[in-house]
Amino acid sequence: MGNDEPAWDLYRSFLAVAGEGSLSAAARTLGMTQPSLGRHVRQLETMLGVALFTRSPQGLVLTDVGAELAEHARGMAAASAALRRAASGSRQEVRGVVRITCSEVIGGEVLPAILADLRRQQPGIVVELSLSDVAEDLLRKDADIAVRMLRPSQAALVARRVGAIGIGLYAHRRYLKAHGTPREMADLHGHALIGFDRETPALRAMRARLPGAEVFTRSHFALRTDSTLAQLAALRAGYGVGACQHALARRERSLLRVVPAFALDLDTWLVMHEDLRTNRRVRLVYDHLFEALTAYVAEGA
Repeated sequence: MGNDEPAWDLYRSFLAVAGEGSLSAAARTLGMTQPSLGRHVRQLETMLGVALFTRSPQGLVLTDVGAELAEHARGMAAASAALRRAASGSRQEVRGVVRITCSEVIGGEVLPAILADLRRQQPGIVVELSLSDVAEDLLRKDADIAVRMLRPSQAALVARRVGAIGIGLYAHRRYLKAHGTPREMADLHGHALIGFDRETPALRAMRARLPGAEVFTRSHFALRTDSTLAQLAALRAGYGVGACQHALARRERSLLRVVPAFALDLDTWLVMHEDLRTNRRVRLVYDHLFEALTAYVAEGA
């Protein structure tokens, strides 16, 4: 490796190619020309003294060294984004960007109304909302605030328990009229169940603690999708029987609860990095979310 430190632009180009799998797609993402992007990648490889990609029929694939470096580069990207958010809110008035990460259902169904209310109160705050059922790394500052269904164990994170979100089984009135109403777990055999495409630890844990829950396996699901928003959409469309948060179901008269023995509680936490305790705009958003989410939990109790 030479004495010169590669510029951040080279790492950004490297990450784009790693994510897209081709120079042309990465160039479109960054708004660059393909030759310029190719030069960035070659320059970075030369400066680091390693090969970052190999060519395959599927496109450009990271080498083992490239995959290891990509993880570090993602950390650099997260730090760069955090710096920009901090700079955007450095003025005395409450302005700037706050990045929130949460699950698909919370982000797609619960937070929009809460954030609209925040917008009316604080129009200077810009919200970045990242929807993923995979937890982003707050220690690495991929986000400022997270809504999580598991209490974090890291000492550097501040966590407040919002409460337990109740979940039950529901189906659309139209589906129940056509197929009957299952009242016991055993009645679910033969019904169109909406579930996950991949086995998850949460699914295994649920089967272990709910008698009769062995029906909730991939082979029994009539609709399989790992998107919880797609599952909810299918439930609303009358596809079959699926899980739904009580508070969401109670907002829609068309969804009726079935099999009362099926009952789950998702312990919900609001989390931020301790370094952001005194950041005025982040703290304002954090407190607003805590109050509103606490009311949402109570709505479904």
